[in-house]
Amino acid sequence: MALFGFGKKKEEEKSSSCSCGGGCDPASIEKATETMNQGEAVKVLGSGCAKCNELEANVKKALEQVGMDTAIEHITDFSVIAAYGVMTTPALVVDGKVVSYGKVLKVEEAVKILQKVR
Repeated sequence: MALFGFGKKKEEEKSSSCSCGGGCDPASIEKATETMNQGEAVKVLGSGCAKCNELEANVKKALEQVGMDTAIEHITDFSVIAAYGVMTTPALVVDGKVVSYGKVLKVEEAVKILQKVR
């Protein structure tokens, strides 16, 4: 008698080269790789919540103060966000490097980071 699953064969788990445990399809992985390899850019990673939008607005102000191009890409695709290694949003990526995650930067903090990175 096999009560509570004892004595049953366990199903083999699917193996995947992705760290998400197999939830990513090849198209998502390719899109994430392309987004990461775009070169010089400022990106906000997050779901589009109020904190993500606040970070985007603060970074735009910081870019204006520093005299840089104010174009910011807002990435909401979680497979792309995970490809950056970010597990806590909002996050800020400058030129392919994650420079902040898990908090909304103030304008002054963003200015210091942008000056340091660029």
